[in-house]
Amino acid sequence: MSVADRARPEDPVAILLAGGRGSRLYELTDSLAKPAVAFGPRNRIVDFTLENLRRSGLGQVLVATQFGAGPLEDYLNRAWRPVFGTGMRLRRASGTTMAERSYTGTADAVWKNAAEIDALAPREVVVLSGDHVYAMDYRPMIAAHRLAGAAVTIAADVVDRSEARSFGCIEAQAGGQVTGFVEKPARPPAIPEDPGRALVSMGIYVFDWPWLRERLRRDALDPASTHDFGHDILPLAVAEGAAQVVRGEAPGGGAFYWRDVGTLDAFRTTWLAFDADPPCPMPQVRPSPAARQLPSRLQTPVALDDAGSVVSLGPGPEPQAEVESSVIMPGARLAEGCRLRGVILAPGVRLPEGLVVGHDPEEDALWFRVTPGGTTLVTAQMLARRAMMQPGPVLLPGRPTLARSR
Repeated sequence: MSVADRARPEDPVAILLAGGRGSRLYELTDSLAKPAVAFGPRNRIVDFTLENLRRSGLGQVLVATQFGAGPLEDYLNRAWRPVFGTGMRLRRASGTTMAERSYTGTADAVWKNAAEIDALAPREVVVLSGDHVYAMDYRPMIAAHRLAGAAVTIAADVVDRSEARSFGCIEAQAGGQVTGFVEKPARPPAIPEDPGRALVSMGIYVFDWPWLRERLRRDALDPASTHDFGHDILPLAVAEGAAQVVRGEAPGGGAFYWRDVGTLDAFRTTWLAFDADPPCPMPQVRPSPAARQLPSRLQTPVALDDAGSVVSLGPGPEPQAEVESSVIMPGARLAEGCRLRGVILAPGVRLPEGLVVGHDPEEDALWFRVTPGGTTLVTAQMLARRAMMQPGPVLLPGRPTLARSR
């Protein structure tokens, strides 16, 4: 039985915004939507939000896709269609004009699907991002929204003010009424009782659907609007005194964990957090590979890399290499004598013997992408360019022993 079969008529409709490119992940999202990027050996980033929907019993979910939609939609059909059945609807923008064939903002993505949402006749809609790592049950937030009678309820977390410039920042009264909202400010407002930290939006909203629909209609007619929730819709709700905020809660209690993995540094450090003692449950999903991609006999566990190829996860000969604070994505492979520190190896990478990455930022920057935070991204295309410009591996004396550390 699918989640949709168990859903109640009074449950909200979920709108999953999964059309963004994720430009701050650079080459990892050159041709792949950020929600479809691998996270861990078996999962994609989008799995966290969909697992939360399953956990919350919300069976009607409309997924708005756009950039790199093909691989994402293929994955959703293989991994999550059996869970949601007919309750999952994948929707790219369509129409006869250029404007109609694309979503121009997060609010526009919902507005262009308003007729389909109307047909489901929800009391509320839950608007979600498909590119965050967290575990949450949305039902307490929905209950708080109904109790308060607000037009919109925003889920929030607390971060250091130095990090808050990347988020929508919230000012609120003790009772939860939002008094201020600004998207990605240069000077984030501090929490009064904790001046070093800020309250930020997690990109999770519960809206009264009639209220939101009317504001989206007006927004669509406004040539000055960016048609974005953070820049346009939420400030309007705050100005009307119609917004409240709730803090994110871990399902079943305990410490709440939420991360935006929109930068290479955040992606690497969050991935590594799950290597040792996972800070929240990893989604348990097993996508079905297409029949033509399956090996004739599967002797070991497999996963799919970003190209849709089957990747063995079983035991095999380990190269003698040093791997420190680094992420090896599905389909990437090391050779003998490699030394890595603070590296992300993208899918499809085959490191040559003896290559050293992450120990000399100036040398790395000649060939790879190096972030100010100390992460080095290596892709197959970067290695091909390096091989063409500087033939031959960098060999090291001796053979280092295998060591993997955080």
